[in-house]
Amino acid sequence: MVEAGILIAKAGKVRLLKKEELSATWDPSKGKRLPIWEITHHLIRRLEQGESGAADLIRQLGVKAQVARDLSYRLYTICERRKWATDAIAYNTLVLSWTDVQRLAADKKPIAPAQGELI
Repeated sequence: MVEAGILIAKAGKVRLLKKEELSATWDPSKGKRLPIWEITHHLIRRLEQGESGAADLIRQLGVKAQVARDLSYRLYTICERRKWATDAIAYNTLVLSWTDVQRLAADKKPIAPAQGELI
């Protein structure tokens, strides 16, 4: 998880990185490892900038995006129980906007046309 860039382990203390600490230049097509934790937080970050960016990421990630949505729902539940309102809002926003963002992702043209595709 340290190699994947989502966790810090120093002096016997371990913690997951916050979305603000993750790389702003992250590209899932170039990553060897795609932890669902990281995908979830990049989706939230993109959603905070607008649904279009989150939709683009969903299209790139395919099925892994749905798993990230499921994790977001679980993390929302945990944050609610622990009274972590700020984190709960971020996770809940992804869950609540999922249908709209997914529809937007489906409506967009493919990122790169398949070879041999003329139209």
